[in-house]
Amino acid sequence: MRRIAIYGKGGIGKSTTASNISDALAESGLRVMQIGCDPKADSTSNLTGTSRRTVLDTLREGPVSSLDDVVSEGSHGVLCVECGGPRPGTGCAGRGIIAAFQELERLDAVSVYKPDVIIYDVLGDVVCGGFAMPIRNGYARDVFVVTSGEKMSLYAAGNIAIAVNDLKSDGYARFGGLIQNSRGVADEDSLVDRTAEDLGSSVLYRLPRDPEVQRCEERGTTVVSGAPESAMADRYRELARKLLEKTSDASGGIRMDAPPCGCD
Repeated sequence: MRRIAIYGKGGIGKSTTASNISDALAESGLRVMQIGCDPKADSTSNLTGTSRRTVLDTLREGPVSSLDDVVSEGSHGVLCVECGGPRPGTGCAGRGIIAAFQELERLDAVSVYKPDVIIYDVLGDVVCGGFAMPIRNGYARDVFVVTSGEKMSLYAAGNIAIAVNDLKSDGYARFGGLIQNSRGVADEDSLVDRTAEDLGSSVLYRLPRDPEVQRCEERGTTVVSGAPESAMADRYRELARKLLEKTSDASGGIRMDAPPCGCD
C-alpha cells in the first residue's frame, strides 16, 4: 500500500492535482482513498461532483456509527473523505485533523477498504502539529509538495521539506520532491529547479498551464474524468505513474498514537 501526502500552499492547486492523481490511479485499476486535510473541505469535490459532509461535522452530532457516514465514492471508485475543520473562530484546525484521523482509526477504515494507495491532501502553509499529522505519525510514507515559481509557494515548500527532514530520524515520511504546477511566472522552471536543489531534492514533474483544468472544475469534475482524451489528462496520468515509481510500499510499522497538536 502506498501512503502519499500532497502538500502545498493554499490556492496553489494541490487539491486539483491530488484529485487528478487519485482519479488517474483509480482509472488504472487501483483502489484509491483520498483524505482531504484542509478546513475548506473541498479536496474531493471534483471527484464526487459535490461538497461532502466532513468527519468533524458528523462528530459534532455524536459518535460516527458507520464509515458510510464519512466516506463516499467518487470518480472511478475513489474513496473520498473530508476531515473538515472547526467553525470559524471556535477552535484549531490542526486539532480537528487529529480528531478526524483518530475517528477513521476507530472505524478501522484502512482494514475495511484495503486501498492500494492513500492520498493525503494537506494544506502546506500552516506549520502546525495537526497539519503535520500525516508525516509525524507514520500515516504517510512519501511527501510531495505542489508549487509554482511564486515566492510564497516556494517558501511553503521549503517549510514542509524542513519538517519532513526533521522527522527523518524517526523513520516516518521522506521528502519525494516538488510537483510544479506552472503559473507562467518569469523564469519559473529555473526558480523551481533552484529551490529543489537547495532542498537537496528534485522536481518530479512539471504540469503546464492548461485552460482544460478550469473548464473541468467549472463542471465539478477532474480533467481525467471530464476531458479524458485531452493532453492535460495524459499529463496527470503520467504524473500518477511517476508517483508510483517514486514511492514505496508502506503497509507495515505504522504508529497510530496521536502526538499533541502543538497549538495554543
